Amino acid sequence: MEYIYAALLLHHAGKKVDEASVKTVLSAAGVAADESRVKALIAALEGVNIADAIAKAAVAPVAAAPVAATAPAAAAAAAPEEKKEDKKQEEESAMAGLGALFG
Repeated sequence: MEYIYAALLLHHAGKKVDEASVKTVLSAAGVAADESRVKALIAALEGVNIADAIAKAAVAPVAAAPVAATAPAAAAAAAPEEKKEDKKQEEESAMAGLGALFG
């Protein structure tokens, strides 16, 4: 994660995101930079507009959060009623089965 954070910090500062600058940020933070990970990050960011990626990522979680928050509450409210109905159906089917034995 620190490699991505370094790239985001460089982007936010308006600096070029390249291998040397990412290594500089990581070393300033006290992280020993792994050469292969830095190269992989720079290769993955090739042709990516970081500002657009941030804007797209920032919109999705905000819209999804309210929906996710209401779903568990609705499920929790409905769960006790379903359990009562299930128990009642189980008891009725058990009684019907006993009636068939003596019937």
